[in-house]
Amino acid sequence: MPELTTIRIGARGSRLSLRQVDLVANLLRAAHPGLSLEVVPITTKGDRVLDTPLPLIGGKGLFTEEIESALLSGRIDLAVHSLKDLPTTDTEGIVIGAIPRRASAADVLVANDGVRLADLPPGARIGTSSPRRATQLVRYRSDLQPVPIRGNVETRLRKGGKADDYHAIVLAAAGIDRLGLTLDAPEVLPFDIMLPAPGQGALAIQCRSDGPMERLVGAINDWPSALAVTAERAFLDALGGGCATPIAALGVVSDGEVRLAGRVLSPDGRRWVDVGLTSACMNLDQARALGSQLAELAIAQGADGFLERPACLPSWAAAS
Repeated sequence: MPELTTIRIGARGSRLSLRQVDLVANLLRAAHPGLSLEVVPITTKGDRVLDTPLPLIGGKGLFTEEIESALLSGRIDLAVHSLKDLPTTDTEGIVIGAIPRRASAADVLVANDGVRLADLPPGARIGTSSPRRATQLVRYRSDLQPVPIRGNVETRLRKGGKADDYHAIVLAAAGIDRLGLTLDAPEVLPFDIMLPAPGQGALAIQCRSDGPMERLVGAINDWPSALAVTAERAFLDALGGGCATPIAALGVVSDGEVRLAGRVLSPDGRRWVDVGLTSACMNLDQARALGSQLAELAIAQGADGFLERPACLPSWAAAS
């Protein structure tokens, strides 16, 4: 372990982000007893701009760019992110040093009075600013109306409780679990209806590529989780979709193999391509190769027709 007096960990300042830092800090202290850690909250562009749907803000790294800048400058030594927020290409000078054991990758529907997705009234308004979630909702039920919603988990839950605005909202199960929230009859959406974002439920610990931190954080890396999310992110990267392109993927590791499922949807959710492959993956390069192969299969089945128009937003995403 490197001899440092205090290791500074940077992350977003939301309650969920700080809770995620606590989880990582506890893992690091268990692996390295006596380790001294300091948390440095950092505000990102995605945190500052709350009155615009995410697809309209544009660009990559909305929740990560400022944190990575602090890491490169030496203001912090480590950064903790929700992996799904990280661009698929590493910033020069920065690496993902560890991916701890992944939490649930599922999405959860929280509806007024505990109504299930199948039983929502015709034309029900569902709060989400995720093109992936919105298009899969429309794929499942063409009458549903996705409506933009922003803010942290607690803010979205408060907004979702207003029946005049939303009949329900969709959130990541991992965030709810990590915050320890008790909700009224949430519905965990099955993967055949709502496939997750690549990397959903996983945390990424970044460090500088020229320092001692990679070895330190490597002690808490979970190999099956790393293989699965690496394949998912390679699928996303090979497709090259923009921030408004709905792309979903889930890798499952079993007996030295990764079973990878992917889904690409048109911006209006009316068309989609589902693909899947299973391959032996003993290292990250093989996991990346699997993701790239699945992307080629998706393109061969017509997904490129959706990817050519990533900036074409449906009306739900363009609403203010």
